Amino acid sequence: MTNTAILILVIICTLASLCSVLFIIGINKNIKQINKTLTYQYNLMVKIQNILKNKFSVGETADKAEIIYQDLLQDLIPIMAAIDIMPRTTSEHPLWRALGGIMDEYAKNPFVLEKLRRAIKLDSNIAHNVGHYLNRANMFLQHMATTDTDGILSTTFTDGLLGQSLTFFAQAQALANTNK
Repeated sequence: MTNTAILILVIICTLASLCSVLFIIGINKNIKQINKTLTYQYNLMVKIQNILKNKFSVGETADKAEIIYQDLLQDLIPIMAAIDIMPRTTSEHPLWRALGGIMDEYAKNPFVLEKLRRAIKLDSNIAHNVGHYLNRANMFLQHMATTDTDGILSTTFTDGLLGQSLTFFAQAQALANTNK
């Protein structure tokens, strides 16, 4: 009977040890699964944070760009009035409509450059507006070139209406200054 009791006790201890090992293996699997889930959640949270940070940056850049656009537009309005040009009738931003109207008119009638040259030469306010426009637009393009990592956006602005208008206004200003 003592042998039987010892045998039963050894069997119970072995089963308890075996159950404990199986329980520990199960807990280990759960811990690994929890670790994998937490790693996935952490990576997902980092991605969400980056997306939100990028959206905030884009929104902040758009707000700053809108301020610059309005500043440039304020310089263009008296210039357009002096050379008698109307903005495009499109649904674009008012700055792009104004620049488009100027560049469209210049493409149709190169005499617009002469009208602008005369306006710069005869009216100090127009000369000031053209100079301010050139400075602000150049600063904006330089800022875009330094902050745009892939260069696509800055190239779009440089090759688009903004770059074309800079060339047009700089040419008119140079002509006005040489004929003094």
